[in-house]
Amino acid sequence: MEECKSVSTPAEASIKLRIDSTRESVNPTLFKSLVGSLRYLTFTRPDIMYAVGLVSRYMEKPKQDHFMAAKRILRYIKGTLNYGLFYTHSQNSKLVGYSDSDYGGDLDDGKSTSGYAFHIGSAIFSWSSKKQQTVALSTCEAEYIAAAACACQAMWLGYILGELNLAKEDPVTIYVDNKSAISLAKNPVSHSRSKHINIKYHFLREQVNDKNVELVHCRTEENLADIFTKPLKPDVFNKMITKLGMQSRV
Repeated sequence: MEECKSVSTPAEASIKLRIDSTRESVNPTLFKSLVGSLRYLTFTRPDIMYAVGLVSRYMEKPKQDHFMAAKRILRYIKGTLNYGLFYTHSQNSKLVGYSDSDYGGDLDDGKSTSGYAFHIGSAIFSWSSKKQQTVALSTCEAEYIAAAACACQAMWLGYILGELNLAKEDPVTIYVDNKSAISLAKNPVSHSRSKHINIKYHFLREQVNDKNVELVHCRTEENLADIFTKPLKPDVFNKMITKLGMQSRV
């Protein structure tokens, strides 16, 4: 892959992968080694987080299309070897979070993917892309579950900042691009839209009511967590990684 042609995104915008693919099988050991190495790289490269998480779902019985998706990530890295998160001095020490989710993006079990990102100042420093444990029945529920995971991380980061004497008394702002999920979190009454949701996700509602976190609506194109939940087109992807704080070191 050292002489491969680079690509502009780590995953095609129209990518569709399944466990029961009819393509020929590939060496599982080689595939696991490749994906394992890519997962280490996600510690400093949030731009490949979603793509690596996607191919990680097929490590048991990898097929040729899964292997090609993993190799595409290498082709993207080839063209962005000098990219990294760029942190600058900033007077702004307010913790800000972004939460997002797709809806039923996994073609095998219908589960959605949650994503979140946090930043203080110039670039993000905490991020996640993870498939949800339950099947959401609506986009509102998927976004609500994602926001609950984001709120948990916000509380933990708040404790860390407290130990560093950087804690603020103001609630942590979390941007969400779904108004229904925000309304559900602010409504203390359980009804038909929420009574089937696992009780652990209502941690979000408690934190909102206790004013530990504040959910604020934002447009999808302004939501930094969008890059962790779905493949994006090249123009949208390039704008998003710039907002994450990624720059070329050359």
